[in-house]
Amino acid sequence: MSDIALERRRIPVGTIILLALMALGLGVGIYRFALGLGASTNLSDSYPWGLWLGFDVITGVALGSGAFTMAAVVYIFNLKKFRPILRPALLTGFLGYILVIMGLLADLGQPWRLWHAIIYWNHHSVLFEVAWCVMLYTTVMFLELLPLVFERFNKPKALRAIHLVTLPLVIAGVTLSTLHQSSLGSLFMIMPDKLDPLWLSPILPIFFYISAIAVGLAMVIVESFLSAKAFKRGLEMDLLSSLGRAVPFVLGLYLVFKLVDVTISGEFGLMFRGTAMSNLFLVEMVVGVILPIVLLSLSKVRRSPAGLFWSSVLVIAGLVFNRLVMTVVAPQGSVEATYFPTWMEFALTIGLVSTAVFAFMLIARFFPVFPDAEAEAH
Repeated sequence: MSDIALERRRIPVGTIILLALMALGLGVGIYRFALGLGASTNLSDSYPWGLWLGFDVITGVALGSGAFTMAAVVYIFNLKKFRPILRPALLTGFLGYILVIMGLLADLGQPWRLWHAIIYWNHHSVLFEVAWCVMLYTTVMFLELLPLVFERFNKPKALRAIHLVTLPLVIAGVTLSTLHQSSLGSLFMIMPDKLDPLWLSPILPIFFYISAIAVGLAMVIVESFLSAKAFKRGLEMDLLSSLGRAVPFVLGLYLVFKLVDVTISGEFGLMFRGTAMSNLFLVEMVVGVILPIVLLSLSKVRRSPAGLFWSSVLVIAGLVFNRLVMTVVAPQGSVEATYFPTWMEFALTIGLVSTAVFAFMLIARFFPVFPDAEAEAH
């Protein structure tokens, strides 16, 4: 066999690493379901929320918000020039929500009762609303991605039929996203004794929703850069720079709401008291909000691939930091228990993320996700 043939059959190192991480995550998942949460996590009755809920679920929902954001931009605001980056955003969002569901199954003490939310309705529960919205929105994203399948297998009649309901699907998706992105903020309002005053607010649902839009735009930018490098394709710098221009306005609105909130509540001075929670608050504001606002307000940064990419990474890091502090760090001050994830909690989370990355690469290779592939399908 020639060297050229061997080179063609060689599995890329990155793919091998992804497969290994997926296998490790699968093994941990089997171990968790076989022996329970107590054997695989450091969770307890005093500290029931950990990495799986904080990152895989609550953070994951926000990281998947690029789908509804770009769908609204293209179909509701009628900015058709952004169509080339819509499908990758939808696919990223859909896989992100699948990851959220899998992470939730791992975190639930009795995951086999997940179907109870469908049958037994509790209208007073925030989680009831979130569960229904996530299930429905995941279904909506699946339907929005069906054109990939119909184009790949040359089904013009089915493609025309799905195009007829695209706008209603987008409206439903934006509505459902608005509901559950904000409701996750409401979830923290029902346990005020577990949050520091700086992190607790009556408008937490607004904070969660605005920050989700900002990180959705940033995720589209980062995903575009990574997929361009992975698939050796062109980068839509003009479109991504336009998205980058919008980020400071969204983050600026988030910052104004934050400052007005702590001022009206009389908690402005708490930011400078030097405690762990006040320092963490300042870190989020400075590194995850103010710095990206300044950087992305500069046209020189937005026109630079490296500047645009790393500024967007800061936005994503700021949101991840916010959600993990609120979910994992902040409650530790209110209970007589401490928590740090076990290696198995990290392994399962990394395995889930690796699975989503591998699935994106696989789908993008065989279906018309990117503009060039879409044109070939037609």
